[in-house]
Amino acid sequence: MKKILIIGAGFAGLAACRILKRIKKEAQLVIIDKNSYSNFLPLLPDVFGRRINPDFLVWPLDRLEKGGVSFINEEVLALNLANKEASTVNNRISYDYLLLACGSETNFYGNDMIRQRALKLDDAHNAQEITAALKNKNFGSCLVAGGGYTGIEISCGLRAYFDSRGMDKKIIIVERAPQILGPLPSWMRDYVLENLSKLNIRVLSGVFIDSAEKDSIRLSSGEILERPLFIWAAGVKAPGFIQNLNIEKTTQGRIKVDEHLSFAQGCFAAGDVANFSYKDNFLRMAVQFAITEGELAAHNINSSIRGRPLKKYRPLDLGYVIPMANNRSCGRVMGFEVRGFLATFLHYSMCIYRSLGFKNKFGLLAELLKGGGRC
Repeated sequence: MKKILIIGAGFAGLAACRILKRIKKEAQLVIIDKNSYSNFLPLLPDVFGRRINPDFLVWPLDRLEKGGVSFINEEVLALNLANKEASTVNNRISYDYLLLACGSETNFYGNDMIRQRALKLDDAHNAQEITAALKNKNFGSCLVAGGGYTGIEISCGLRAYFDSRGMDKKIIIVERAPQILGPLPSWMRDYVLENLSKLNIRVLSGVFIDSAEKDSIRLSSGEILERPLFIWAAGVKAPGFIQNLNIEKTTQGRIKVDEHLSFAQGCFAAGDVANFSYKDNFLRMAVQFAITEGELAAHNINSSIRGRPLKKYRPLDLGYVIPMANNRSCGRVMGFEVRGFLATFLHYSMCIYRSLGFKNKFGLLAELLKGGGRC
């Protein structure tokens, strides 16, 4: 019996698991994740922004074992591709086929000063930490480092939090690049900037964190912020053990995969950790691609076991939405530009659809309908 190892239980890993469980009588399926819960990442800013109960954003991974899957709740520290073996603190797990679906994590770019000072938003626990810091009120203003999707959503969530409580707090986004949301169309950047201005969220482009002390942060512009609530959303990277693999990767540590999502014999990658070349560029990190990549990788592992030809990955881009406080969201869906409440509605509808378990789906729906999701 062949042994299939999946490292990571996010969108890609669980999508692959659903497919591979069908052949559990012919192959042993093992999934490893350092977390005991799978986190629904797209709604993390809504824990403090729209008062979403974080319990509806997690799904216990030990439930996998009811479906005949072996779950190991440990962090992978090293991977030996030659010996087909993954190592944790307590185990060495051998495999015949491998799927890397371990996602990404916040990248502090080796800056321990910022790592120690800043909050991050990688999981539901981090969202609760930010909520606790907001309730503590021991800060002057809010500083969000990073003007990408996550930074914008965090900033809007902060504004929604303050507005719902009648608090007047300054929110500042700093972005090292010349402009926020660099890869996106100009109309979308302009729309977002205009809305951020209406929300009284200040955007500083071409600016970075010069130093971060316990009670103050100095910006490269020379401005000093006293006692800010500091949240870092300025980039992500692949987990540490990926960085140590002697294979072709991007600067973020994302693994360059071929048309079958393979990077070595019997080895596949899917989701944020995979770098798939598409139309002279590469696919952005997105839930829709993580799910379809996980499914395709699972089919190709099954085909490899049975000696059948592998399928090529053909991504279908359904679009994306940047959800914003006051429901003036924007995006591109099925090739059409969407703005305002329609964009917000589409975003949350898709989130409910993709959340794990009926309890979470109905819980999220109830939270939004009762007014917990009102900005």
